[in-house]
Amino acid sequence: MKKLVTLGLLIMTLSTCGQRNNTLSVTEEKQGWILLFNGKDFKGWRQCNGTEMPANWEIEDESMKVFLGSGKAPGEGAGGDILFFKKKYKDFELMIDWKASKSANSGIFYYVRETPGNAIYHAAPEIQVLDNKDAHDNKVSSHLAGSLYDMLPADPETVNPVGQWNTCSIKVNQGNVQVSMNGIQVLSYSHWTPEWDALVQNSKFKDFKGFVEGVSREGYIGLQDHGYPVWFRNIKIREL
Repeated sequence: MKKLVTLGLLIMTLSTCGQRNNTLSVTEEKQGWILLFNGKDFKGWRQCNGTEMPANWEIEDESMKVFLGSGKAPGEGAGGDILFFKKKYKDFELMIDWKASKSANSGIFYYVRETPGNAIYHAAPEIQVLDNKDAHDNKVSSHLAGSLYDMLPADPETVNPVGQWNTCSIKVNQGNVQVSMNGIQVLSYSHWTPEWDALVQNSKFKDFKGFVEGVSREGYIGLQDHGYPVWFRNIKIREL
């Protein structure tokens, strides 16, 4: 597996060689990719169920950084879950780079259904972001980085350690989902199927009203504040 990860990273590096962060190549533009983050500000982003960006987000080294909120303990979010509010997406391919600090925990959400009074995760699938080595939530395989949180585990060998960047790809087409970490596919599943219903019933979400009602067929892209520093950059998407 380590050889596969190295090969995947080499291919990704060669394909982006010389390209600046938070930009699109000519080829990507022709393929329909658009940037969700310009590397300079939070244009297009806001707090879930809010109107502004939360105070515990900043721009650092051309990245969006979430950090420990004022008066909060590590692992305690400050209501800083955010979403890209300009458009809801149905069939798409999302690419995003993330980097974790020691013990960090966060998540990448899609099909976010924004409902006042409910957290970002009440009805949205989450691809886990985690420091697999030292995070408190590293005891369950489906809680490790790259996993469909609390439902399907990803191979932890595909994830780079603290302080190193990872590239996550989430491709959703007519309910069929493929997730890759650093160029290696780690998950494949389908929404609105008996298999999906079984995953929900065997997870912590079995009693979540949003999951019981059913995952939306379109929604926002979101990022989680879980009370630890995590960086995101090169966030881009194309509709399928």
